[in-house]
Amino acid sequence: MSEAQTHTIDRKLLEILVCPVTKTTLEYDKERQELISRAARLAYPIRDGIPIMLPDEARQLED
Repeated sequence: MSEAQTHTIDRKLLEILVCPVTKTTLEYDKERQELISRAARLAYPIRDGIPIMLPDEARQLED
């Protein structure tokens, strides 16, 4: 397991973070190290344990 895969998101942080586009709650994908916004259909990366909450850095979710 790589170091990036050992990071987890603090539950309190996940409770207060929202999608910067839609202001809706996010889901944590531990395997992919992403925060998912279903409403915006975006996946925000988590790098070295830090969520990158920039729409330009997010991955567009497939249908």
